[in-house]
Amino acid sequence: MSLRLPCHASLTPQPQQVGFNPKSRKCLESIRNLIKANGFSSISCSPHESLQSGKWVKLICGASFEDAVEIRNLCLVYTLAGVDCIDCAADDSVVSAVNEGIDAAMEIVKLRRPWVMISVNDAEDLHFRKAEFDPSDCPLDCSRPCENVCPANAISLKEENFTTKFALSIGKGSVLKGGVVTERCYGCGRCFPTSLFKDLWNGLAGSVRYLKLVAISLPDVGDSTVAMMNAMYSIMEPNLHCYNLWQLDGRPMSGDIGRGATREAVAFAVRVAAATDRPPGFLQLAGGTNLQTVYGLKKVGLFQTLAANGNHIMLIGYQSYGHLFLIDNRLPKDEILRLVSLCVGDALIGGVAYGGYARKIVGRVLAAMQSQCGLAHIEDYPDYLIEALLEAVKLVGTVKCQHPLGALGQ
Repeated sequence: MSLRLPCHASLTPQPQQVGFNPKSRKCLESIRNLIKANGFSSISCSPHESLQSGKWVKLICGASFEDAVEIRNLCLVYTLAGVDCIDCAADDSVVSAVNEGIDAAMEIVKLRRPWVMISVNDAEDLHFRKAEFDPSDCPLDCSRPCENVCPANAISLKEENFTTKFALSIGKGSVLKGGVVTERCYGCGRCFPTSLFKDLWNGLAGSVRYLKLVAISLPDVGDSTVAMMNAMYSIMEPNLHCYNLWQLDGRPMSGDIGRGATREAVAFAVRVAAATDRPPGFLQLAGGTNLQTVYGLKKVGLFQTLAANGNHIMLIGYQSYGHLFLIDNRLPKDEILRLVSLCVGDALIGGVAYGGYARKIVGRVLAAMQSQCGLAHIEDYPDYLIEALLEAVKLVGTVKCQHPLGALGQ
């Protein structure tokens, strides 16, 4: 599970000191002008508006990635490229590096600040285990999410009355009995997230009111996925006072492996988006996402598709299937806005999160800079910043519908 928290600590960096360079100042000014001229969404569109329109982009730094210098530079580049959110490890130095990178980007161009999200793990490795718990620890009014999500019917809970005799009185009450039917449990682990999630969520009770967004990283557990979502949402709902998002983790940590890694993420999104009984919340792809992800969403008719009177309405005129109304993006802007105003609700898919692939394409540039210049702030070397920004915009722009900055290096 990932949570957005208001983290604004500062990091004391130890970069290589660089003297004043008129060329650097000129290059940075060129970057400012080109970003403004291209009308980047990050200048005027809030993260929530991006979710509503299907243009949300999140950078995943990695829940265990703690290289503060690289994280700082990654966040600078992707903030300039227009991401809406940056997800990082729940570590003070990492959060400080993220915020410093954002601050440095905002000194180059005055744009809106992306949200900062921290990742909190709520489970352990589930392999080679069978479920086990003491039903007497469960409250009588528990919604029993573990029982509802079990595909093997291996959890059985029944309320039983009891009587306790004391010296001068008799006490009566109820308790849950039963638990895991060991011989039926095959260790799928689907009950663990719901049970552990409840403990984690209850432990955050004092912080929930400060959040802007709660994002749940959701594995694909087949036919039980929607049941798991509903179980988790029933736990959150009483204390949920912000937006919530389901991060559909198609093929975890595989986006940088190859083009085909995104197929599972898109297929997962198709199934969840089609489920009419899923709980409220934005849907966002992750796990295997790369430069091919938006193309995959377009092929199945889910890219920036809004609900309209029980049907779907596409904002961009790409070939797709299903019951869709197509809006040709060559129409005048006023006509497009009029047609879009007929829509009811938000985009079926709020956006895409990029992790390994996003780090890989910009990381190559950062590695080259470090080999030549040592530990450094990337804005002190505009040639490297331009190269990194071109890579980032090429990726972010597929979702934001921005054109790559072909003239950036000129």
